[in-house]
Amino acid sequence: MEKTDANLTTLLPRLQRLCSRSEKCPSDVRRKLAEWRIPAHEADALLQQLQAQGFIDETRYARAFARDKHRLAHWGAVKIKAALQAKKIPADAITEALREIDDTQSLHTLIRLLQRKKTALQAADDAERKIKLWRFAMSKGYDAETAHTALRAVMREA
Repeated sequence: MEKTDANLTTLLPRLQRLCSRSEKCPSDVRRKLAEWRIPAHEADALLQQLQAQGFIDETRYARAFARDKHRLAHWGAVKIKAALQAKKIPADAITEALREIDDTQSLHTLIRLLQRKKTALQAADDAERKIKLWRFAMSKGYDAETAHTALRAVMREA
């Protein structure tokens, strides 16, 4: 048995356990294999096996990532899309994942975030407060239209 075969047979179960604990994308697994100093050609072979066995699925990963980041971290679609692109997820998988985020729910989430932020802000006047809230909404990854609608709702409550 060659050294390469030995690496593949010992690493595959280890990677399967890693992938079955939480969703992983190919770039996450590649990064882990690079940490373990596994050569690129062996990493490719391991990734192919994991994908063939269903341990890695980019669409499933993208959907779970988008759902969790929106629900738990309150990220907007823009930030989620950028994060998935950074992980080299295909555009069609990203599009499908973003379809799962309900626009109405996203707006209500942003309104709640802005209301909470508004009470914590220290601003000289409403104009400064509005600018700070706008920047906050943009930093959370919401698109301009959603941010504008939410900001109008929050500022009207004052």
